[in-house]
Amino acid sequence: MVALSPCCSRLKPIIKTLTSLNQFQARFHRSPILYPSFLLSEQPKTEEDDVSGRDPTSPSGLGRRNENRGFKDGDGGTELQVPRRVFIIKPKLPSKTHLLKQHNHLVLSKPIDGRFNYRQSRQYHRNRNPTNYSSPTNKMTNGFGVVCLKPQEDNVGVEENNHHFDDFASDVEKIYRILRKFHSRVPKLELALLDSGVVLRSGLTERVLNRCGDAGNLGYRFFVWVSKQPGYRHSYETYKAMIKILSKMRQFGAVWALIEEMRKDNSILITSEVFIVLLRRFAASRMVDKAIEVLDEMPKYGCEPDEYVFGCLLDALCKNGSVKEAAALFEDMRVRFTPSLKHFTSLLYGWCREGKLMEAKHVLVQMKEAGFEPDIVVYNNLLGGYANAGKMGDAFALLKEMQIKCEPNANSYTIVIQALCQQNRMEDAMRIFVEMERNGCEADIVTYTTLISGFCKWDKIDKGYQILDSMIQKGHMPNQLTYLSIVLAHERKDQLEECIELMREIQKFGCPPDLGIYNVVIRLASKLGEMNEAVQVWKEIEASGFSPGLDSFVILIHGFLGQGCLVEACEYFKEMVGRGLLSTRQYGMLKELSNALLRGGKLEMAKDIWSCMVTKGCDLNVHLWTIWIHALFSNGHVKEASLYSMDMIDAGLMPQPDTFAKLMRGLRKLFNRQLAAEITERVRKMAADRHVTFKMYKRRGERVLKEKEKSKRDGRKKSAHRCRRSGGRGRAGIL
Repeated sequence: MVALSPCCSRLKPIIKTLTSLNQFQARFHRSPILYPSFLLSEQPKTEEDDVSGRDPTSPSGLGRRNENRGFKDGDGGTELQVPRRVFIIKPKLPSKTHLLKQHNHLVLSKPIDGRFNYRQSRQYHRNRNPTNYSSPTNKMTNGFGVVCLKPQEDNVGVEENNHHFDDFASDVEKIYRILRKFHSRVPKLELALLDSGVVLRSGLTERVLNRCGDAGNLGYRFFVWVSKQPGYRHSYETYKAMIKILSKMRQFGAVWALIEEMRKDNSILITSEVFIVLLRRFAASRMVDKAIEVLDEMPKYGCEPDEYVFGCLLDALCKNGSVKEAAALFEDMRVRFTPSLKHFTSLLYGWCREGKLMEAKHVLVQMKEAGFEPDIVVYNNLLGGYANAGKMGDAFALLKEMQIKCEPNANSYTIVIQALCQQNRMEDAMRIFVEMERNGCEADIVTYTTLISGFCKWDKIDKGYQILDSMIQKGHMPNQLTYLSIVLAHERKDQLEECIELMREIQKFGCPPDLGIYNVVIRLASKLGEMNEAVQVWKEIEASGFSPGLDSFVILIHGFLGQGCLVEACEYFKEMVGRGLLSTRQYGMLKELSNALLRGGKLEMAKDIWSCMVTKGCDLNVHLWTIWIHALFSNGHVKEASLYSMDMIDAGLMPQPDTFAKLMRGLRKLFNRQLAAEITERVRKMAADRHVTFKMYKRRGERVLKEKEKSKRDGRKKSAHRCRRSGGRGRAGIL
């Protein structure tokens, strides 16, 4: 027999459990079976989730309608986030149905909006037969819920629907490949799309935009092309998806132009949800004033902001670290918008997130004075605030108080367990876990994932596998976030084979890896110098239907740079630029790549990188020009740096004072007075246009250069001093 690797031996009991489930279902596949849809790839929470509604147990306060009260669950705001994912299911159900338990099956008899109570489905299945999750008929959409499979003879329609879905997916993939190949050549792109044979139909554009992912340029190219086709008009969902893409790229001017286009074509398409997406992106970019201005701009487009929109704005500000501005806005807008429980809870969440519990308690007092009683969302926020601040005694006391006033839910216990896991108090975490089940609160997939993550974080991988096995035996199928914790643990031990083997095994269980898992494997392969393996995993990402995001490109490019593979690094960098993924955070990578190429004597390759950025429509600001010019100058290419600085001036951008001073020094050494005089004259004219004194501009550049040189000398002295001290100790040890 072939010896099993450590990873495979750990997975052996898990594989055995899943195999028994599959065999049991295979024997009884003809009977109608109702089961929880566990083996599904999860759908990560997006910005729209905050707009369209949340799960009642999700960390957000904008939730679905609760039967116990007349406002949206979480109208109290936002809970502190634990590693929880949002699962969505859209089953094909009769129009008016409701779940009623009758004998050994469930009958559908009241309107259902497509979401199910996961806990009720678990209680129903506690004593029922397991399901064959790998069955060919088990083709479900993403999410938790219950789906009733018909007997085998009634599956003809299901197969036809699946066939239609596959045709739809093939068209999306075909268009995506064309966009990747010709996105920089618009005429060829349009011809290729026309010759593709793909028929434009409802829903196709949204699917293509989603397939492009973070590659906003690809999505925008297709959006523009499809708008030119005869007889086609963009739908509300298409506009909304494009607004989200442009906002994520921080192309806010293009977003407002698109909203203006919507008003001209069909003003009915403009709703408050469109502006909510925009203000959330402003808040995420820390552009608080711009986010607030959205409220003032909405009436111009026929949308009056209400308490819900205002609550979304507070929620977005508090989630992105602007709680002070949110609190000031709340006080200013109390006359215009009536405060609600959601508004107070958003502020409380923000203060707890910042660790300022006194301010959070003050909001709690204001909440009670306004006539609102704290609910489970509010208590969980306070619980998370205590836990994050390390005040576990207060957290335990509040948890006991909740058992009297408001029954804790799984999220409450998970918050405490997560805090204990972060402090390496795993025994206490298991004690809370046992107490949770003793109190009748059943642990969910997030609780198990938190425990597994805690054990793996502290290098107790075997214990993590035991929790994983127990989780599966109790009917909770792990998701990608669960496996990610284990993969990260193997990464810390440089166990590449175990990571790849685990990735292969979970694919067999119907849980395909997500970008997070793929990125970890690529990062580890790059660290160990296994670049062929990293490229192979990259190809798997493309083949699995994912669009590699910004993180994937950064990890792979850094891996190639670390191994000295400059040609491959350039190719993937140009691909990243072509997809529109270059942002401010990646300017450091441009500097690293440019310096590596120039140090290696590959000036033409470095110029090719810059030309790619120019032709692909990158926003070439002062910082990008400065990085490129300094890289050329630092590696001895003074003349080229001077010529590019003239291109920068022609583009209407004024060089930084230290850049100008550095160029003048270099040109003096080259005795190139003509070029120096030309640059000086242009900069002098540009300074006059900006009402800047050229003499002060020149002095400031010299001063900055002297300060940089002084800091470098001080750094060298400190480094030499440390070397002498360490060398002295070494000699003393030898003597």
